[in-house]
Amino acid sequence: MSETVNSSNSSVISQNDSECEPLVIGWDHVNFLVQPHTLHLARAFYYGVLGLEPTPVPESKKAHLMWFNIGNSGQQLHVTSEHDFSQAQLKAQSESPRHPCFKVPSQEKLDILQRRLWELYEDGEEGAPMQCDRPGADNGGQGKEGDFPNRFFARDYAGNRLEFTL
Repeated sequence: MSETVNSSNSSVISQNDSECEPLVIGWDHVNFLVQPHTLHLARAFYYGVLGLEPTPVPESKKAHLMWFNIGNSGQQLHVTSEHDFSQAQLKAQSESPRHPCFKVPSQEKLDILQRRLWELYEDGEEGAPMQCDRPGADNGGQGKEGDFPNRFFARDYAGNRLEFTL
């Protein structure tokens, strides 16, 4: 028997573990917010750098929305251009620890991707990542014991935090 506390009324909800089937089996999409008029940068970053495949969005939403398929997983990344994206929102987003974690198929591809993002970060051109863990450095949240040796972090041009791992 498992118990879950319902914080809205402090009651306990009980479920018999043997009868409980998962109600959630994965995620369909994650949505990122970006500054107005920067969807071209989203396409350059998520398609041009990460290789996520753009997919059609509803015609009425094309000016403010892009969708990218994540391989053949059935999962997508949605990028929404906010009309009133304030500097305060940008600062909060660029400091938030919330992030998705993208799975990369091999250590070789992970290293290639990290070097590619690092080079774009160093170049600092429009659409470049705002942050990126330096290849070879003890960063990326690996922990003192090397708990997570095969990962790194970056922030896209709009400050969205991204993790990449095997």
